[in-house]
Amino acid sequence: MSGCPLSVEDVAWFREGGATMPGAVRRAARDLAERLGLGASRASEIALAVTEAAENVHRHSVDGAVLLRALRTGGRAGVELVTVDHGPGMANVAASRRDGVSSTGTLGIGLGVIERVSDAFDLHSVPDRGTVLTARFWAGGPPEGAPGRVLDRVGGVTRPITGEQVCGDAWAARETGGVLMVMVCDGLGHGPLAADASAAAVEAFCTSDRTEPELVMDVLHRALRRTRGGAAAVVRVDPQRRTASFCGVGNIAGALVREDGRSGMTCVPGIVGHQMRRLRSFDYPLDGVGALVLHSDGLTERWQPSALPGMLDRSPLVVAGQLLREAGVRRDDAAVVAVSGAW
Repeated sequence: MSGCPLSVEDVAWFREGGATMPGAVRRAARDLAERLGLGASRASEIALAVTEAAENVHRHSVDGAVLLRALRTGGRAGVELVTVDHGPGMANVAASRRDGVSSTGTLGIGLGVIERVSDAFDLHSVPDRGTVLTARFWAGGPPEGAPGRVLDRVGGVTRPITGEQVCGDAWAARETGGVLMVMVCDGLGHGPLAADASAAAVEAFCTSDRTEPELVMDVLHRALRRTRGGAAAVVRVDPQRRTASFCGVGNIAGALVREDGRSGMTCVPGIVGHQMRRLRSFDYPLDGVGALVLHSDGLTERWQPSALPGMLDRSPLVVAGQLLREAGVRRDDAAVVAVSGAW
């Protein structure tokens, strides 16, 4: 997939289920780091940091979960950690990031360790609502060039429906001709066949050099004909013009998010790969917009940025994680992608 500089693979979600969860996360993180070739020493550091995060989720959170992912770009690989929970949150995030700071109802143990060991660390917490923590670990520092820019500007999270191991939703991003292209696909249904459809969309998107969203959607439509099809949306972010061009089919939601609210982007009915009318893109100015968000119907639209103060100051991955925590439903696959800092 030469067009997409970064590949993100979900390895496993670990849900809080007792004292054995941190150990399972530690073993999985060490195995993943070694399998990716990060070396025994770096794998041990990653295992330590990930264990601290998992222990915090186990000891302090409500309905917490840990996601481990493999990052690949060119000949390099890394490990990504995301934790989400539904409370109690942190009243003083700065204090909680100091080593050993913790109190009842406050995450804090080991956050300083995670921040020191990781190459990128971010955190957002809302008291009585929940916390999202993210960390990335590389060998030899984070990537530069296009992979680094995509990591800085785009963050996405997927989660399978409860009981499934694979997710039928997927996303991808690439830089082409000075613009940023982002795609989300929701394969029809759940399980392996839905995942096949969304994987076909990712491959078609990443091997295309088109930058017109409606033409990229035509590429996806042809690629998904051999699958059960799905819903999909493509957005082009033009940093110079400070505009977003959006084209979507089916139940993919697009939103322009500001601190005090959000506005939607237009999606039309249809099934990519089977029933799709002639399409056009819709253009939106990005002045005053803190983040652009795309998500499948595995998230409800009952989220408001005003309920998550400070979220738009955090990384795109934290924004995506907070929206999954805030609005994700367990009875469906879910995908959410946030774009910020690109205009």
